[in-house]
Amino acid sequence: MSSFLVRWLVLTIAAGVVVALLPGFHAVGDPAILGVAAFSLFLALINASVKPVVQLLALPFTILSFGLLYLVINWLFMELASWLAVSLFGVGVAIDGFLWAVLGSLVMSIVSGIVGGILGD
Repeated sequence: MSSFLVRWLVLTIAAGVVVALLPGFHAVGDPAILGVAAFSLFLALINASVKPVVQLLALPFTILSFGLLYLVINWLFMELASWLAVSLFGVGVAIDGFLWAVLGSLVMSIVSGIVGGILGD
């Protein structure tokens, strides 16, 4: 359980950096950190439960598409986390489109790698 909480904290910091840096990401709700935390909670839940199964099933197509399918999977899960957070809690992160989601997932990967390394995730 504490490992999940650390992962959620890391994703919240990474999502906060993405919202602060990229104009295609907008925090929905007041205060903005609550929207970022709700978005990252659903993203952590999706990454822990559904994403490994989908990536395993899509592995042959990911190889054939030279990894481009992985970008689509990340985009879909970011959109799903955004939709769940806004529809269930009324706060979250709005993403303007596919290219912003791809750029945001790249920034989130870099930031979460750095923060996870510092925190010992």
